[in-house]
Amino acid sequence: MMKLKPGETVVFSWIVYKSRAHRDRVNAKVMKEMEKMSPKEMPFDMKRMVYGGFKVLVDI
Repeated sequence: MMKLKPGETVVFSWIVYKSRAHRDRVNAKVMKEMEKMSPKEMPFDMKRMVYGGFKVLVDI
């Protein structure tokens, strides 16, 4: 999916939020900060970013 070039690395991470409201507050702050950054300041190529949501199936 990522079509890596030599020397590139894929980074996988996830965030656990306290609630949907908490997630919405955090995402709003992140988007506001990202609006201030130019594409050259981004630490990665935004066009190649993949993200999604997950649903908990089992919680131990």
